[in-house]
Amino acid sequence: MNVLLGLSASSGIGIGRAFVIPESEKRVISSRKIRPEEKPKQLERFDRSLAKVTGQIAAQLDEVKGDKVQSEIFETYFLMLQDPEFLGDVRRTFDESNYSIEYVLNQKTELYADRLRSSGNAYLAERSEDICDIFGRVLNDLLDFHPFNIENVPDGAVIVAKAMSPSDTVILSKRKIAGIALTDGGVSSHVGILARNYGIPAVFDIENILDEINPDSIVVVDGDVGEVIESPDEATLADYQKKIQIAEEHAEKLKKYRDLPAQTSDGERFQLMANIGTVDEARLAMKEGADGIGLFRTEFLFMSEANKNMGAAHAKAAAFSEESQFNAYKNVLETMKGKPVTIRTLDAGGDKIITSLDVSHSASEEKNPLMGLRAIRLALANPQILRTQFRALYRASIYGNLKIMLPLITSVDQVEEALAIAAKVREELKSENIPFNPSVPIGIMVETAAAAVISDCLAKVSDFFSIGSNDLTQYTIGVDRENSLVAQLYDEFHLAVLRLLHKTIEEAANAGIPVSVCGEMASRTESVLVLAGMGVRTLSMSPKLITTVKELLSRISIAELKAISSKKLNAL
Repeated sequence: MNVLLGLSASSGIGIGRAFVIPESEKRVISSRKIRPEEKPKQLERFDRSLAKVTGQIAAQLDEVKGDKVQSEIFETYFLMLQDPEFLGDVRRTFDESNYSIEYVLNQKTELYADRLRSSGNAYLAERSEDICDIFGRVLNDLLDFHPFNIENVPDGAVIVAKAMSPSDTVILSKRKIAGIALTDGGVSSHVGILARNYGIPAVFDIENILDEINPDSIVVVDGDVGEVIESPDEATLADYQKKIQIAEEHAEKLKKYRDLPAQTSDGERFQLMANIGTVDEARLAMKEGADGIGLFRTEFLFMSEANKNMGAAHAKAAAFSEESQFNAYKNVLETMKGKPVTIRTLDAGGDKIITSLDVSHSASEEKNPLMGLRAIRLALANPQILRTQFRALYRASIYGNLKIMLPLITSVDQVEEALAIAAKVREELKSENIPFNPSVPIGIMVETAAAAVISDCLAKVSDFFSIGSNDLTQYTIGVDRENSLVAQLYDEFHLAVLRLLHKTIEEAANAGIPVSVCGEMASRTESVLVLAGMGVRTLSMSPKLITTVKELLSRISIAELKAISSKKLNAL
């Protein structure tokens, strides 16, 4: 029995035979110089390979139709293959140099990928994989190089590899994969996101895994604790099989909570809301028994639209139109059938890249984008974006119970500036005889120490607070949880974070405005208990976690919750 340790990327337990993907042979690209008369044929080859790979990506898009996450990956690849800036740079450099098209393409791919890796942002660094993967496929075709075929993975296998390229992840939707064990890979990588989306246990950061696991051996992937066990003995295997059975029985038991109210053992009611990014997720929220939508992330609509609108003749994706936004918001409001829906205005910039005619600025140009021109700052710097979004939101407001939320607020001035734009939009709609609800509540996200410290002031200009615990923690203690060098310091129960949470909750109560939590703290057992003990009665989370939190609350009283919270707040 061989026990290997790594980092959990997706929870759960999986058992299967190891399908070991060998490390790819390195492409050999010589710095061969060519004669001027060879250039036309070199460009013809490049265009053929580009067209061939584009056709392959289009075919893969058809295969994953209906799968939001997979579709977004291949839509992004399709966009990259038609990116006029990158392709223009390749062609110009080739025209000005004496080197082969393979050499120039490889150099440019590495240059652009290095820029992303050195951005200082974990999300952008992960995206460097995308450009290497997709133009690596073009290079493979140019060189007639044929790497390992991922399609050979059988159902029920545990995939063992140094790394999986983003385009390899299509296999996760086509096969019943038992688990994934990798040496490389980040929590925010495509393979990590998809593993969680499909419920596939995954452990990453396992040193020299190709030397440790034999092909076809029985492997246990324990994504709950970050362990991979090769050739477990009979007792260990039986123990893990029992754990899987218990997990399945527990999942079945939770189904009864879908249609029950969320309440403590002594009858205190809670509102459990869903975090979503698409209309399809709103339908899932209804299915899982959500009391409403606590956070609708509109930036994912913008990203998806940008991908769909990108064509070979377009230098930038078209702006996400008022009509497109209106239809999306209307659909979500109608889907929720009168339940409250909180829609956050565009939270672009930072780790969310939006390409639009309305936005000239790119987060990739910033040294530290998470501290830069993002969220409400970007929207106020480009007020036409916020104006268009407010118009679409107000128009959709008559179709349901809408609330509007402003992200990354750090001052009263920002709120007042946004409210002024909203007021002007209401005047425009009224003059145009367009029906809308003039009383839509407008609240803010409290996700910085600045907002928490002045929450008493912000409460005077806000209809509600929603605490974004992820950014609040990260900004307060100065820790990037995606950075493996300091991730162990990321602590939602740091006393500074808890005190800021407590102050925000207290000031909301003093002002008589609702307060909710929509970060990851809203769905984890210990943090749910602490937040509830502090007085939070509205929590927003992934739709699939709602029944779990309902069951948790049903087993505990308010007095017990207050005791748990008090112990944490008085830990020192």
